[in-house]
Amino acid sequence: MVPGTISARLRPNGRLWRQPEFLKLWGGQTVSVMGDQVSSLALPLVAVLVLDASALEMGILAAAAWAPHLVLSLAAGLWVDRRQRRVPIMVATDLARAATLLSVPVAYWLEALTFEHLVGVAFLVGGLTVFFDVAWSTFFMRVVAREDVVDANGKLSLSRSGSYVAGPPLAGGLVQALTAPVAILADAFSFVLSALAIGRIRVHEPVLSAQPEASARARLVGGFRFVLGHPILRAGVGCTSTINFFNLGFGAIVVLFMARELELTPGTIGLILGVGAVGSVVGALVAPQVGRRVGIGPAIAIGAVLFPAPLLLFPLAGGPDELVVAMLVVGEFFAGIGVMVFDVNQNSLTFLLTPERMRPRQVAISRVFNYGVRPLGALAGGVLASVIGLRPALLLLAACTLLGVFWLIASPTLALREPPDALA
Repeated sequence: MVPGTISARLRPNGRLWRQPEFLKLWGGQTVSVMGDQVSSLALPLVAVLVLDASALEMGILAAAAWAPHLVLSLAAGLWVDRRQRRVPIMVATDLARAATLLSVPVAYWLEALTFEHLVGVAFLVGGLTVFFDVAWSTFFMRVVAREDVVDANGKLSLSRSGSYVAGPPLAGGLVQALTAPVAILADAFSFVLSALAIGRIRVHEPVLSAQPEASARARLVGGFRFVLGHPILRAGVGCTSTINFFNLGFGAIVVLFMARELELTPGTIGLILGVGAVGSVVGALVAPQVGRRVGIGPAIAIGAVLFPAPLLLFPLAGGPDELVVAMLVVGEFFAGIGVMVFDVNQNSLTFLLTPERMRPRQVAISRVFNYGVRPLGALAGGVLASVIGLRPALLLLAACTLLGVFWLIASPTLALREPPDALA
C-alpha cells in the first residue's frame, strides 16, 4: 500500500455538488431529519404535558421506538437482501411513517389519545424505519462513489446536525403555539417530502446474485461471521452499542428532568437543545478533517470520548437559571461536536469495509447490537430514575457512556490512519 493514496482519494473535491441524484437523496434526508427532530421532542412532550407520564412510562415510550431495531433488524436484512430495487421500499416506508404519525393529532382532536396509542405509534414508526434504513444503506453506495463516501457522509451529517439546531426550537415553538400533538404534523409532512425526493432518483440498481442455494440461516451465519469476525467492525459495534445503551437511558429521562426538576418551559428546552446543537454543525464540518489529520481510527476514538463526556454537565447543572441554561447549552454543544466526529468517521469506515453483497446483512446485524440495546437502555434509564432519582440516574448514565472507548483501545482501530486498502 502506498502511503496517502487512499486518504488522497477520500478528500472532498466538489464532485458531489455536480451529482443530481445525490443532491435529491441529500435533500430528501435533510427534510426528513428536520421533521424527526420535531417529533423527537414533541412525542415525549405529548406524554409529559398531555398524558402526565411518569419516569417509567417515559422509559417505556423511548423503548417502544427502538424495540423494532432489536426484533426486526435481522428479518429486514434478509428481506431487503432478496430485493433488487430499494427505491420502492424507501418510498413506501416514508409514506407509511407519515400516515402513522398523522394518527396522533387526529386522536388528540377526537379526545381519544392514550399512552398506549403513543407507544404503538412509536413502535410502528420504529419498525418502518428499520426497513427504510436497511434499504438505504445499500442504495447510498449506489448513489455515491466509494471515493466520495466520507464527503457524502459529512454532508448528510451536516444536515442532521443542522436539524439539531433548528428542530428543537421549532418543535418547542410549535408545541407552545399549537400543542404537542399538532406539532407532530410537521414530521408527518417531512416524510411525504422525503418520499417525493427519493422517488425522483434515477440510479441503476444492478442485479445481484440471488444465491438461491443459500438458506436464511446460512446467510445470517455468514453475516454474523463477517461482522463479529472482523476485529475493526467488531470493535465498532461494541463501542457503538455501549454508547447507545447508556445514552438512550440518559435520553429517555433528560426531557423529564429538564421539564420537572429544572422547571424549564418547552420553549426553553427546545432553545437549549437547538443552540447547543450548533456544536453538531461544527462537528459535521470538521469530522472529515479530523479523520484526515489524526487518522480515521483515532478520530473515532476522539469522538467516542468527546460525545458523552460533556453530558455530565446536565446532572451537575444548578444555581441561578442563567447558569443552568448555560451549562446545558455548553454540554449539548460539545457533545454535538463529539457525536459527529464519531459518526462520520465510524460510518464511513464501516461502509468502506463492507462488500455490496454483504451490506444489507451487515447493517441488519449491526443494528441488532447498535440499535437493539437502545430500548433496553431506555427502560434501564426509566427504572434507574424511578429508584434513585432523575439527577443521580443522569450522572451515572453519562459516566458509563464513556466505557465505549475501551472497545477501540483493545482493537486495531486506534492504529488505523486510513481505511485498509483491501476494499477501499
